[in-house]
Amino acid sequence: MIRFNWRSFDWLLLVAILMLSIYGVVMINSAVQGDPELTNYPQRQIFYIVAGLVLMFAVAAFDYKFLSFLTEPFYLLVILLLGLVGVLGNRIFGAQSWIDVFGLFPIQPSELAKVALALAMGKYLAYHLDQMDRLRTVLIALLIMLPLLVMVFLEPDLGGAIVLAVEGVFILIAAGLRVQHMVLGVVAGLGLFPFFWGLLQEHQRTRLLIFINPTADPDSYFNVNQALISVGSGGLLGKGYGQGTQSQLHFLRVRHTDFIFSVIAEELGFVGAVGLLLLLFFVLMRLWRIADRARDPFGSFIVVAIAGIVLFQTVVNVGMNMALVPVTGLPLPFVSYGGNAMLSIMMLVGLAESVAMHHRKIEF
Repeated sequence: MIRFNWRSFDWLLLVAILMLSIYGVVMINSAVQGDPELTNYPQRQIFYIVAGLVLMFAVAAFDYKFLSFLTEPFYLLVILLLGLVGVLGNRIFGAQSWIDVFGLFPIQPSELAKVALALAMGKYLAYHLDQMDRLRTVLIALLIMLPLLVMVFLEPDLGGAIVLAVEGVFILIAAGLRVQHMVLGVVAGLGLFPFFWGLLQEHQRTRLLIFINPTADPDSYFNVNQALISVGSGGLLGKGYGQGTQSQLHFLRVRHTDFIFSVIAEELGFVGAVGLLLLLFFVLMRLWRIADRARDPFGSFIVVAIAGIVLFQTVVNVGMNMALVPVTGLPLPFVSYGGNAMLSIMMLVGLAESVAMHHRKIEF
């Protein structure tokens, strides 16, 4: 009978994720105070965390090598769901990204696309690791990513599409992407930029333009300015929990999702913000350890993709709260409010834990 190697389960990673999730619930509770429409959001986030933990343990219990046999069906299922979004999807915040399941729970297939890409691209490159010097190998890997990226971009969800692109780049680099292929990709990207710019929605162009020139559209820059005031006014120890003026007086919009970091910086100060970032850094270090100890390239690539997602979303979310990068709508992992984002990141952590548990041969 197969015995799951729970001794190799990364319990420290789980503890860090629980601390981040609890941190998020506490700050969401502060962020939604005084808003009757959002009062139940902390309770809902707790439900998403519990459901995510159940999903994480369920995924971790399976050997990821077995899950590799489900890669193709899962990839096709996600493609199908992304296609259905265009027909049956609900438009929220300017993007048609959600499918309502019997009016009970909206599913965001773009979150599942992160899992599908990690499995599909990781599996392909693991089987063709000795052919990374060939441009053909890289192009086929990019073709695996392309349908997911294009369909998410057309929702339109620019932030989600960028996450998928970055995730794919992380996997390629981990597989040994050659410098000449990387340079070729950068040149091709610059050449296609005018075409890409023409495909952007008006609000997406506006976000990029006000990042370059905030005075071009003061109204669109309003929330970024409020976020800067929040972060700058927090000082060393903050104004106190539930005492942030920008959040409590509702000057700061979408403060429970995109701009939760501003709430933390204002109310808990530099110490609270750095503590949060150190927890996220610890998560990245544990993921790096799992990737380094993986028993095969496939497992390593999966965990590298997960670490890339956590790192990129953290950098971009904190960066847009501090006006260092354009606003993209990417949540802060484990902290921002959101059911689909929490479930998908927990599923990815479950995959990482599966790699950790099976870094040695299964005992019988």
